[in-house]
Amino acid sequence: MARSQPYTVACDGGLVTSSNSIDLLKTPGVATRLQNFEVSIEGGYRRINGYTKYKVGNVTATQPAGSTATILGVFPYADGVIVCVSDDIYFSNDGATWLQINRSSVSNTGDNYTTFTGRSVLNRTNQGQCSFALFEGATFEYGELLIADGANKIYSFRMEGTGNLNTRTFFSKEITVDGTNGVKNITVHDHHLIAAGVENNLSTVYYSVYNDPDNFTGTGAGSVTISDQIVGIKGFREDLIVFAENSIHKLININDSSNIRIDPITESIGCLSGYSIQEIGGDLVFLAPDGIRTVAGTARIGDVELGTVSKAIQPLLSEVARNIDDFTITSLVIREKSQYRLYYTNPNSSNANQKGIIGTLRPNGFQWSETLGLEVTDVNSNFDNNGVEVYYHGDTNGYVYTHDVGYTFDGTNISAIYETPDYDYGDFGTLKTLHYIKISITPESSIQPILRVRFDYGSADVPQPSDIILDSVPAPAIFGDSVFGSAIFGAAEQPLVRESLVGSGHSNNFRFSSNDSNSPYIVNGFYVDYIPSGRR
Repeated sequence: MARSQPYTVACDGGLVTSSNSIDLLKTPGVATRLQNFEVSIEGGYRRINGYTKYKVGNVTATQPAGSTATILGVFPYADGVIVCVSDDIYFSNDGATWLQINRSSVSNTGDNYTTFTGRSVLNRTNQGQCSFALFEGATFEYGELLIADGANKIYSFRMEGTGNLNTRTFFSKEITVDGTNGVKNITVHDHHLIAAGVENNLSTVYYSVYNDPDNFTGTGAGSVTISDQIVGIKGFREDLIVFAENSIHKLININDSSNIRIDPITESIGCLSGYSIQEIGGDLVFLAPDGIRTVAGTARIGDVELGTVSKAIQPLLSEVARNIDDFTITSLVIREKSQYRLYYTNPNSSNANQKGIIGTLRPNGFQWSETLGLEVTDVNSNFDNNGVEVYYHGDTNGYVYTHDVGYTFDGTNISAIYETPDYDYGDFGTLKTLHYIKISITPESSIQPILRVRFDYGSADVPQPSDIILDSVPAPAIFGDSVFGSAIFGAAEQPLVRESLVGSGHSNNFRFSSNDSNSPYIVNGFYVDYIPSGRR
């Protein structure tokens, strides 16, 4: 009888949808399906957190507009969150009571709560997807928050004070960039407020007076025009990167009126959505027609190169690129996880079918996974008053959610799947009988994932074994030396779950899945013991 053979797999490489089955044999740690998992910065594949309605304390979360309406923008501000919905803008610091803040201009010294709420509403007609910029100054307790939506002038909001809202002071106004034209894209760069995507002047970048985001006409303000339609702007080191439909540029020397200019970085590729642009790992990443790209460089003029970092999942992104007008694009960076998240929501699809991607920046580059069932119409992060980064998103149901928390999608089970490539164990011509598997798994509390084995690419001519429930895997903190069913646990930080296997084939793959409200867990890797037999 043939002796058993070992085969070890370390979960590494993330989702790969662009390679054929032969190429995948060379990278056994990658996934052919990685749904609602994320690549952990410490290694392995972790089932993601969920989200829950935004609320603080024992209150009932409510919709800012009081009805089902798509959230067009959300941004953490002060000790709460700013939300754009329908034609209005709201603030809340508890998720239950929302203060409408798009009020007519206030006094230079600000308005108290009663005066502010007594102001007439400053109408914002046809409000679209919003972009935000936070201008921080010594006299601004929380900073001046600027909001652009593509249809209206830039809206400015500032608040001072703590505690109950009726003890705070409020400032608000509209900022004129170019006559009555609406503004779509804004950012803060080198003490200037930068505006682009201005109605009737879609190829022009406008910049405010130094340290004066409200003034686009005074000394130090100006504009620069390119020969392409601008879709996004972002400060990067000493330069301002200007993303257009078919090109990318950089604006330099913004504080030197005699030398300010805009130089092309590339005129062969552009950006599909300004809402995809984020900074991570010292680069800017964005969605291009050929995938997720980075703008990498130094302070040296012209030393900038572009590179695609999403080749592993290019088929997914090609579909998005082909149908870009069908999607609402939004993105964020989760710094503590070194993660870039891109969501593409189709308003005509059900919540369960909404998708996104997660890119975790590892030492060898980005590794990817996919989200399913997360409807996100806008998502943003900022630091709260305690210096803790917080994340919020909105959806088409008019609610605001705390992002990346909890064990469910606001009460709905999280369906997570990690599927491996097919393994031939070095010789497809040899029949293999699986003996057992040892799985290195790190649960955060009790979990019950399911293991499925499929032989010969799921062939109907080969008997396929029943699924195995990895029953009640406990958290590492409560391990002792014990035996639970067929799984042997020790006190290690990453326990090995041993399961006997049945079935034979020339190749097989494994699928780890869960569809429940249990805690996240990390699949670190596994060890397979198999017995080879005769060749074909």
